Amino acid sequence: MLIRLSFDIFSNMALSGDEIRANRIKKLGLLKDKNINPYPAKADFSVSEIAVVREKFNKLVGKKTGIAGRVMAKRGHGAIMFLDIYDGSGGADGKDDKSSSKLQVLAAEDKLGKEQFQLLSDTIDVGDFAAFSGKPFYTKKKEPTIEAERWQMLSKSLRSLPEKWHGLVDVEERFRKRYLDLLMNEDARKGFELRTNIVKELRSYLDRSGFMEVETPVLQPLYGGALAEPFKTHHRMLDMEMYLRVAPELYLKRLLVAGFPKVYELGKNFRNEGIDMTHNPEFTTVELYAAYWDAELLKQFITASLYRIIKNIFKKTPFQFKGEKINFPKKIPSVEFWNVLERHAGIVGAENMSREDIALRAKQFGINVESHESKEKIANEIFSKICRPKMIQPVFLVNHPLAISPLAKVLHGKPGQVDRFQLIIGGVEMVNGFSELNDPLEQRSRMESQEKIRAAGEKESEPMDEDFIEALEYGMPPAAGLAVSIDRLTMLLGDIHNVKEVILFPTMKPKQ
Repeated sequence: MLIRLSFDIFSNMALSGDEIRANRIKKLGLLKDKNINPYPAKADFSVSEIAVVREKFNKLVGKKTGIAGRVMAKRGHGAIMFLDIYDGSGGADGKDDKSSSKLQVLAAEDKLGKEQFQLLSDTIDVGDFAAFSGKPFYTKKKEPTIEAERWQMLSKSLRSLPEKWHGLVDVEERFRKRYLDLLMNEDARKGFELRTNIVKELRSYLDRSGFMEVETPVLQPLYGGALAEPFKTHHRMLDMEMYLRVAPELYLKRLLVAGFPKVYELGKNFRNEGIDMTHNPEFTTVELYAAYWDAELLKQFITASLYRIIKNIFKKTPFQFKGEKINFPKKIPSVEFWNVLERHAGIVGAENMSREDIALRAKQFGINVESHESKEKIANEIFSKICRPKMIQPVFLVNHPLAISPLAKVLHGKPGQVDRFQLIIGGVEMVNGFSELNDPLEQRSRMESQEKIRAAGEKESEPMDEDFIEALEYGMPPAAGLAVSIDRLTMLLGDIHNVKEVILFPTMKPKQ
């Protein structure tokens, strides 16, 4: 649903953007010539939120009432003018539409006075912010309306709002100018209201489950916690390289060492990687850790929490994503990593194949293989590109190769696999978690192996972190941890197919 702009289109349709802006600057000058501040700190009279006025409208009829907001429509001529005023107050809880944030104002010369009415006619444009005070009444068509007795310019806009923003040929302009997208496109607003509700529900569930919300460094002297290439910067005063975090994992584990049994963090992570429909270099996760839990307990916990969120949002568990009906069960099945390659990529016995054979199969799927990449990483690329898109209904991918999971605990009796899981829904990874490695000597050995991989040319590796290993040597309890992608969860529950649609200001290449 779009807000329709109805105004004197004939006066603007032949004008260029520069001409419209110049015309509005002249109107700005007219206000200043009359010693009127076009950008006051607040209205000179009392104003209420439009949603509140609409809710109590019957009781307010005939009583002086003030509102303020953006002019979204302007119509009429002569001594009468109708304006639609919008303030966004009705959608604060994510449960209402834009109509509760909009109210009609009748501006008539006989009520405002000739001078003030003329000033309004000469200076007000669609896009301006203004305040109006007068008595509410219902029109013959039962439209709630305020008959203005007083008005004030609050912020003069210099550019014309787009009339049909949603129909732009260059869709990326919506992301570059998100403020206009959100103003004009109600579907975009609803997506972000959904995102807010998801975060509220998840936070509430974690708080009630005894988890403590914490904050850890975003700017770090050494990145870690994920196999990813970081963004690097330089601290001038300390004369040292620093990194934007790729994950909060290693700091949250330090808090387990410190004696906090259940912790979580909602925050931004940054990875110097490609951009596609499900990846943005800056993204949001909820990452949590629980002492004395293992991966199996954590799978049960995240299943229950997501089931509750979906029930609260949709009032039922089935929902649609990319034309598929998704049934979210109370118990999600699991499938092993190597078995998935056989089931969805047709690679029989992949676990026992040589690196060269796995690389050949990857190339047959059109996957580029680098000389430094391990067999396990190549297999994971095949899973990501070929298998995962076919996994529509909720399923846990388990028993990953140790080589691509340097921070996870080894499965008992399976030295080449770890106690890890990924929750896949709609062909997209939503959650990644595992039983945490807390053996400091084993962790050191794995980080040393990762350093060798890095030296061979692998940028996405776990660096040696002596401070973290020292913390482990003081003792970390057995624990399990996971990360939930807020961006992708919003995509899933909103049936949104591009991650840029759920990030307010996504990373974009500047226009030339």
